[in-house]
Amino acid sequence: MALEQRPGGHRPPLQEVDWEVLPPEEKRKRQGLEPLFKWLALIMDEFLRVPGTKFRFGLDPLIGLIPGLGDTGSALVSAFALIQALRVGVPKILLVRMSMNILINEVVGIAPIVGDAFSFWFKSNSRNYQIIKDHIAVPGTSRRSDWIFVIAILVLLFVVVCLGLAVTIFFLRELAKLFASF
Repeated sequence: MALEQRPGGHRPPLQEVDWEVLPPEEKRKRQGLEPLFKWLALIMDEFLRVPGTKFRFGLDPLIGLIPGLGDTGSALVSAFALIQALRVGVPKILLVRMSMNILINEVVGIAPIVGDAFSFWFKSNSRNYQIIKDHIAVPGTSRRSDWIFVIAILVLLFVVVCLGLAVTIFFLRELAKLFASF
């Protein structure tokens, strides 16, 4: 079968064809995932604008100002979204990237002041939303190994959160001893 040629001997550019078709219920699940991440990115990273600038931030860095609990709460909200992404079959490599965004935000967020400033800039939920947006059409289903992987990441996230809480409690206790000695 010959390709149709245009005048002047030029052929039209070839177009890629998506050969894999998802069942309607899988398409609905995937389409339902994007609004979740969009809402999460909006609330946690883009909700407020600094007057006179284009800089936006959300509740994540504000909640992070609460010692220990703020970063933990943000990480738990992000982890919930990660579980939802797994449930609709987001590929492992994307889960890794999304998990790393959450972990980076949490680990750096442990440090008082520096971690809060980092959260204003890093915006892990917006980064995860962009990952979902860029790859929403990629078909795939979650397998047992995906669940094991995400559970391992969640356990690691839990350990990091617990360590962050322990460091915060230790810091606050030492600060209280310092003030009590005056």
